[in-house]
Amino acid sequence: MDNINIKEWDVENEQFWKSTGKKIATKNLWISIPALLLAFAVWIMWSIIATKMKEFGFNFGMITESMSPAEITSKLKDINSLYYTLPAIAGLAGATLRIPNSFLISLGGGRNVIFVTTGLLLIPAIGVGFALQDINTSYITFAIFAVLSGFGGGNFASSMSNISYFFPKRMQGISLGLNAGIGNLGVGVMQKTIPWVMGIFLFSAIGKDGAEVVGQGLSGIQNAGWVWVPVLAISTIAAFFGMNNVITGTPKLPNTSQGISKTLYLISLGFLAAVLGAYLLIGLKINMWIVLPIVIVVAVALMKYATPADIKENLNKQFAIFSNKHNWIMTIIYIMTFGSFIGFSAAFPKLCQDIFVYSNPADPTYINPNAPNFLMWVFIGPVLGALIRPVGGWLSDKINSGSKVTGYSTLAQIIATLLVAYFVILAKNSTTPEDYWWPFFLCFMVLFITTGIGNGSTFRSIPYIFSKEQAGPVLGWTSAIAAYGAFIIPKVFGQQIKNGTPEYALYGFAFYYAICLILNWWYYTRKNAEIKNP
Repeated sequence: MDNINIKEWDVENEQFWKSTGKKIATKNLWISIPALLLAFAVWIMWSIIATKMKEFGFNFGMITESMSPAEITSKLKDINSLYYTLPAIAGLAGATLRIPNSFLISLGGGRNVIFVTTGLLLIPAIGVGFALQDINTSYITFAIFAVLSGFGGGNFASSMSNISYFFPKRMQGISLGLNAGIGNLGVGVMQKTIPWVMGIFLFSAIGKDGAEVVGQGLSGIQNAGWVWVPVLAISTIAAFFGMNNVITGTPKLPNTSQGISKTLYLISLGFLAAVLGAYLLIGLKINMWIVLPIVIVVAVALMKYATPADIKENLNKQFAIFSNKHNWIMTIIYIMTFGSFIGFSAAFPKLCQDIFVYSNPADPTYINPNAPNFLMWVFIGPVLGALIRPVGGWLSDKINSGSKVTGYSTLAQIIATLLVAYFVILAKNSTTPEDYWWPFFLCFMVLFITTGIGNGSTFRSIPYIFSKEQAGPVLGWTSAIAAYGAFIIPKVFGQQIKNGTPEYALYGFAFYYAICLILNWWYYTRKNAEIKNP
C-alpha cells in the first residue's frame, strides 16, 4: 500500500485490524471530526450573523432618506424577513449538496473528497469576512455567500460515508457516533465563538455614512467569517497529507488529480441546483413550497443523467429505494428529528432576538432595555441536541426498539412545541416579555433534546426496516432531505414574524409532528404493524 491509496483493506480480519487497520482508521477519524465540526459551523453561522446584522443596522441599501416613517417601518419588517432568509438559503444549499455528497466517496476517494470539501469552506468564510466589513454591502452579496456556505451542510453525507469504510462492523456505532456527534457540536461551538470574537477589533469597517469605523462593535462583526479561516486551512492541509483512500470505499482508486476533479464535478451538479433554488426564492420570489420540490427534482435529475458513466450503474441500484414506501415514511419521520434540530439551530437565535429584544411590532427600531442576553445561552440547545443523540440509539438498543423511543420522544416534542408557542404568545402580548424568557428557553431546550433523542432512535430503526443493500442509500437520502429543515424552519419563522404571529409557525410544526407520531405508530409500533418495533 502507498501513503494515500490503500489497495488492501480488510478490517473484519482481526489480525489485519490490530496490525495495520486500527492505526490508519483512528488517524482518519481524528482528522475527519474537526473537518466536519467546521463544516457545521460555517453552514449554520448565519443564525448568529443575522442577529448581529439586525443589531448593527445592515439594511442592504433598501432604506432611503426620502421615505416616510410609515414606509421605513414597513421596509424594516421586510428587511427583518430577509435576515431569516439568509440562514434559509444556506440551509437549502446545504441540504441539496448532501445529495451528491452521498455518492462522492465511491467516485473521488475519501482523502480527496474531505480535502476538497473542507477547502471549499474557505470561500464563504473569507467572503463573509470581507462582506461584513461594509454595512452597505448588498443583500445579493450576502445571499451568494449563504449559498456557498451550503458546502458545509453537504459535507456530512460524504464524511459519514467515508468513515464507515475505515472501521469493522462492531465499531461502526462508536466511530460514526463520534464523527456525527462531535461534528454536530460545530453548531454550538459556532454560536458561542462568533459573539465572543466579534468583541475583538482587529479590523476597521465602513459605517452607514461611508466613514471608517475602528475599535467599535461594527469593526468586530467581520470576525464571524475570519475566525474560521486559519482552522479551516489547518484542517484542509491535515486532510491532504494525513488521510487515505481505501479500496473498499472507492473500488477504482484514483490519483489525486482524478479524485479532486471528479469530486468538484459532482459537487458542481448539486451547487447548480442550489443556485437555481436561491434564484427562484429571492430573484423571482417564488413560494418556498414550490421552490423546494423543484430543487430536489433538479438535483436528483442531474445526479441521474449528468454523472460520469462509472457511477451511473451504482446510482441506478441505489435509486431503487424510491419504490419502497418505507423510505418515504422514514424520510418524513427523520425530517421531524434531524430536520427540526438543524432548523431550530438556524432560527433560534434570531427568534429570541425578535421576541425578547426588538419586542415592539409597531416600532421595529425599539430595543427592550431589560432584554435577556440571549447570545449567552442559545448555543446550549444545539449542544444538547448533539450530545443526546447517542442516548437515543442507546435507549433503542436497551428496549430493542427504535420506533418505540421515536414514539415517546415525538409525543414530548409535540408538548414542548406547544408550550414554546404558549410562552411566545405571553411574551408577545406583555410589556415585559423578559418575564417569560426562562420558561420559553427551558421548553425550547426540551425541544432540542427530543429532536436529538429521535435522531438517534430513527437511525437505529433504519437498518432493521431495510435490507443491507438499501439501508445505506436510505440513510443517505433521509439525511439529505431532512437537512432541508435548515431551509424550511427559518423561512417559516421569518414569514410569521413579519405577520406578527410566530406562534402559528410552532402550531404548524406541532401538527407535522402529530402526523409523524401517527405514521410511526401505524407502521411500526401498533399491535398488527407491518414491521414490528424496528
